[in-house]
Order: sequence, then structure tokens, then C-alpha cells
Amino acid sequence: MITIRQIKISIEKDTLEELKKKICTILRCKENVIKEMIISKKSIDARHKPEIYYIYEVNVSIENEDNFLKGNKNKDIVKYEKKEYIVPISGNVKLESSPIIIGSGPAGLFCAYILSECGYKPIVIERGEKIENRIKTVENFWKTGKLNTNSNVQFGEGGAGTFSDGKLNTNVKDKSGRQKKVLETFVRCGVDKDILYIHNPHIGTDILRTVIKNMREKIIEMGGQFYYNSTLTNIEIINDKISSIEINYKEKIKTDTLILAVGHSARDTFKMMYEKNIPMDSKPFAVGLRVQHPQEMINETQYGRKNASLGAANYKLTYKAKNGRGVYSFCMCPGGFVVNASSEEKKLVINGMSNHKRDEENANSAIVVTIGPKDYGQNVLDGIEFQKRLEEKAYEIGDGKIPIQLWKDFKENKKSLQIGKIKPIFKGKYQLSNLNDLLPEELNQSIKEAILYFGTKIKGFDREDAILAGIESRTSSPIRIKRNEEFESDIKGIYPCGEGAGYAGGIMTAAVDGIKVAESIIKKYYV
Repeated sequence: MITIRQIKISIEKDTLEELKKKICTILRCKENVIKEMIISKKSIDARHKPEIYYIYEVNVSIENEDNFLKGNKNKDIVKYEKKEYIVPISGNVKLESSPIIIGSGPAGLFCAYILSECGYKPIVIERGEKIENRIKTVENFWKTGKLNTNSNVQFGEGGAGTFSDGKLNTNVKDKSGRQKKVLETFVRCGVDKDILYIHNPHIGTDILRTVIKNMREKIIEMGGQFYYNSTLTNIEIINDKISSIEINYKEKIKTDTLILAVGHSARDTFKMMYEKNIPMDSKPFAVGLRVQHPQEMINETQYGRKNASLGAANYKLTYKAKNGRGVYSFCMCPGGFVVNASSEEKKLVINGMSNHKRDEENANSAIVVTIGPKDYGQNVLDGIEFQKRLEEKAYEIGDGKIPIQLWKDFKENKKSLQIGKIKPIFKGKYQLSNLNDLLPEELNQSIKEAILYFGTKIKGFDREDAILAGIESRTSSPIRIKRNEEFESDIKGIYPCGEGAGYAGGIMTAAVDGIKVAESIIKKYYV
């Protein structure tokens, strides 16, 4: 096969027939010469809006490919390079007990999936409920405010990303084929195959729920097990090696291989591990507010048109404040909701969420500011304590509801008394407040500068009735659990993994990290 890059098709003429004609023009051949045509990439080029194009990369099989390539001078036509994921060869140490995986977010699930495919029969320990029950619990929380501290937007099968936009983008190149393996697994579990080639694909929270259930069933079919409503409460270490774990303060399970894919909100687990002297450091993260705008406004800026025929547009914005802090948009959710994502009593945290169609009226994104030890202290757990204080304050100023404020009032440091023209779109109850009371003044000022600047990049971003909400405090883990090049802690048999351990950010990178940890175990052990 050969690969043809940079094929430009007007969005008004976007059909497979038109694409094939364009390829024939590029190759100077008739259509019957093309034996096979597989789209490998598709992205939007809106640099010259309102004229908008799709840019394709297509793998094509034609007659006499070698002869064609010898005479080819077009740099956008190259020999096809196949990227296939290859599982490593098993090691020479006998695995005496099933690997235990703590957490069933993307890192834990993909670690379990790879190990199950290779016959290692992992046991997945999840503090929350299976996805079917978790959905009901979360929806009841949004309706009534009754919180289950072990099964919520942060905890439960699928991890925190289940109640999100389901973004699958990453800036890391896929030389190993691991990303392709993740995408193909998602397709096998119910996602449309267009995620294999669309630029910055997403699944949507509604589709993710089915995918997670299907992944679980496939893992069980291959010999894996799942324990739900099961919290890791102790780790027994003998001679600097894992010996057993304790679940729910009572059940003891012996193991010599423990994968810690705990997620970024497992604060009690981090504290327990710290007390057990498992090596870990604090790490910088970001906190801020989430902003809502009409999706049509974002579409008009990004596409030059309000309608969403191209799908709901997204954005990515960055700014360096006068005080030197970085401010950026995070977890942008086109056509989505802002959700109450709390996981602890009398503490409130929010997140963004979109369904697959991204068809809600508003776009939302977190606008967050980078922070580090100078803001919260030098001790390992100080970042977590800083998060807690912010979340307690958010709960307090919103009287247990999501505190919200119009941009104009936030800028002028006065409590909002009424909503503007933008309809608030939330999951969970909200209350008009003054968000200036939430963050330290230096962070407030950074956000105010940034939003004014972002208004020069996206028209209307700084409109007076834009809706702000808080607090966005769990952008990434405040902890990094140390590991070596083999992904293993100094405590032998412990494998820190995924976003909570400090090695990923988002569904895709967490899933890939889960695969890497599985590979490391496979390379060492055989079953």
C-alpha cells in the first residue's frame, strides 16, 4: 500500500466518491487501478473560514506500487508503514498469584485487558459500583444531593473519565502501536470506527458507559475478575516487597503483583500509602473555574458559521499572566454540561461532560492556573490539603450547591444577583455567589487577565453574561508515586499506574500507561 497525505476536500463535497476522484487525480490513474482505500486521518482545516476543508490521509492499494514509488517525486505520497501492536514475550519468573489491579479507570481497565488477553487472569478491585449501578447513584446525587462517597463522578467502574467528554486526543506519537490498540479495543467494545482516523476523536459519556460494560465482559470472558464496592485499606509489605492487601478493613488477599491505578481522587489511599512509606512526591497541578458560553458563539469564531454541521467546535487557549503564572483552558467540553463531581462530604468540585452528539446549547471549559509547592507547602500531602480547602470553601459559598457567577460580576468582585442571556446548563443544583471568595487573590487576578485576553482570540469569550462556576480542583493528580524504568516501585511488586499515580493526563494517556505496566509484568513473569 501507499499513503497519500494532505488530500483537501471541500466540506460541501465530502463524499467517498469525491475522495476517490481526488486520489485518482493525485495519482494520475483511473479508478479501476485502485484496489483498496482506507482512511487513516481526517481533520478540519478552517484557517481560511468561511471556506472550510477536510484534510485526509488515505492508505491506498494500487497496481505496480513499487514502480510507482520509484518514479514518485510528491513528498505527500510515501510507502505505507504498518503500525501493529505487539505483545512482549513472557518472562522467566513464575507468577504465583493473580495480578491485582486497584482501580477500573482507563489505566486499570487496559492493564487488565492486556493481561487477560495473555492469560494472566487479573483481579480488578474497584471501590465504587459497576457502571450500571453507578449511573443511577450519580443521577440520584445530581437530583437530590445525596452523595455516595465511594461511588460517584470520581469513583466507580470506568473512573472519573466516564462522566466527561470522552476525549481520546494525545500529543504523543504512536510509534509502538499502543494508541492504535486502545482505539481498536474501543471499537470492538461499541464505539464507531471513525475514532480510528478522526483528528481529536471523542466518545461521549453516553457511549462510554456501554463501552466500559463491554470491556468488563470481555475481560471476564478471558479469565479476569472484578470486585466492586471494595476499597483498598491496607498494603502488607515484608522485606520491601508486596505480600498482601486488605479490602474494606477485613478481607485479606495475598499477592506478589499489585498495580496501583487508583485515580487522582483517592486521597485516603494516598495517605495510607504515605504512611506505609511507599515512595512518592508531590507534583504541581492547576486549579480554577469553569466557564460556559453559547456553543453557536464558539462555532462562529472557529468555523465562521453558527450551525454545527461540522460538529460542535472546540478551542484551546493559553496565557501567561503578569505574575508569571500559566493560565489555560482545560477539558473543553463542546455542547456539554457542567457537573457536580464531588466525592467527599461537605466538599464540592466540578467537571465538564458531553454526550456523543455534543448537542447541548453551551460550550464549557475550565480556565485554570498552574500552582506548585510555594502555594500549598513542601510536604507530600500538602497539595491534597490545598485542594480540600478549596472544595470546602466552594461547598460553603454555594450552600452545598455549585457556586456560580457572571463574568462581569466576577471581574468587579460582587455577588451575582441574576442570570444573563446564557442559559445555565448544569448537572446538580447551583446557586449565585461571589467566586472571588473562593480562590486566593493572585489566582483570581490571573484568571481575570486571561479571560480578557481570551476575548481577543474568541469574540465574546469575555461577554458580561458568561457563566463561571467553581471549583475545578482535580485537573491532575497532586501526587506522583515513584517507579523505575520497569514501572515498578522500590517496594517490589508494586506498579504505580495511570493518572492517579502521576503518569498520565486523560483517557488516552492513562490507557496507554496501563498497557505499558501490563507489558512490564508480562516481560518479567510467565503463567
